[in-house]
Amino acid sequence: MSRRRGLVAGSVVLSFVLVGCSDVAASESSPSDTPSSASSTPTSATPSSTPSATPTPAPTTKPKPKVKQKPQYYALRVERQLDKLGYPVGDVDGDITARAKQALCAWRETNGMPVSRKGLTLNDAYSVLNATKRPTPTREPGIYVNKTCQVAYQIVGKAYKRIVWVSTGAPGYETPNRTGKVWRKWAGAHESSLYPEAYMYDSLYFLRDRPGIALHGSRVNSLVKSYPASHRCVRVTRPEINQIFKETSIGTKVQVYGDY
Repeated sequence: MSRRRGLVAGSVVLSFVLVGCSDVAASESSPSDTPSSASSTPTSATPSSTPSATPTPAPTTKPKPKVKQKPQYYALRVERQLDKLGYPVGDVDGDITARAKQALCAWRETNGMPVSRKGLTLNDAYSVLNATKRPTPTREPGIYVNKTCQVAYQIVGKAYKRIVWVSTGAPGYETPNRTGKVWRKWAGAHESSLYPEAYMYDSLYFLRDRPGIALHGSRVNSLVKSYPASHRCVRVTRPEINQIFKETSIGTKVQVYGDY
């Protein structure tokens, strides 16, 4: 009986020893087997550097080339501007007639451009439409008759007072290219000494040729053509000649130049 108790006590001691080894082994386990409290704390992952998104370029549209307009596109605006600036064009309707060509010819001359009777060009259009006033004349006061354009300029002081249509001598009756001075003024109407029933109005005689050569109005404005059509004198439209007559004194310079 005592021997059996000894066996039982020995078994109990042995069981305690085995349990104790298990505890020691557990407490002395390596960090690799049992994670430490520091390593058990979750750590945030370091964000990897990602390249910034490259913006997608907006689709580029090639600008449409500007359409170069033809001169006729500007015709109506040019006529309006010429008429406003005192260059007579006739009917302001966008139709570049012979009258409008006279105005363009005068515009070219007064603005230092090549003088011609040709139609509207792009250079003409840009020049006219960019202008805000008449240019200042470079000539002294007087009356200047341009046979190329078939126009006359009345310069008073340092300005173009008037620009008017004229009709100089027809072939065989050419008005001479000369400079003279007004030596006689004949107001109202009088009959030509050479051509019966050919009446002259508000005549300004400036050359003493036989017979004298004058600027004058005609019985009707339709006789003032857009081309040379007189018998040596310079026909001027009415009432323009009436105003020029009033404003022109004896001794005023009159110059005729150019070729038609």
